[in-house]
Amino acid sequence: MKKKPLQRAICCPCGCEKILALGLCATCYTLKRQDEEYFGGHRETVLARDGHLCRIPGCTSLKRGKRSLAVHHRKPGNNNPDLMITLCLGHHAMVTRTQMLRKEWPELLRILWREQHPKAHEQTILNFAVKPVALKLVPLFPDDRQVANRIGGTSPLRKSDPPNRVSIESK
Repeated sequence: MKKKPLQRAICCPCGCEKILALGLCATCYTLKRQDEEYFGGHRETVLARDGHLCRIPGCTSLKRGKRSLAVHHRKPGNNNPDLMITLCLGHHAMVTRTQMLRKEWPELLRILWREQHPKAHEQTILNFAVKPVALKLVPLFPDDRQVANRIGGTSPLRKSDPPNRVSIESK
């Protein structure tokens, strides 16, 4: 008589009821397999050490799912938990994929970026804002001199001042 295998878990530790293998759902099983392969089994240790939060100061990422946090290797290929850090997906993308360093980034993010891109350049923001220039009224016609004297000659033209127009009267 053939015995049926017994299911030892009612649900995955994450709460999913559909068990794939080893008492884990498909997502947890994949993460566990990748943890062993890429992180030397230290991914959960690093996440627990960092409190399942992004380590960048001021990060407001509130996602706390299985795939919402990345464990970043500060030295690629080194599986020492002291050289791994938890980052949200947005900050991890900034460190690994961005080709320029921005001065307004938090200091830790700048350090992590520089570790990954030692020969890259920093981005300088150029200011293209046009500054207002003080206008000086230059009289072109005799009638304009009266307007210039009334304004003072050096102050900017006000909206209440009449425009310089030539009126042609027919006789």
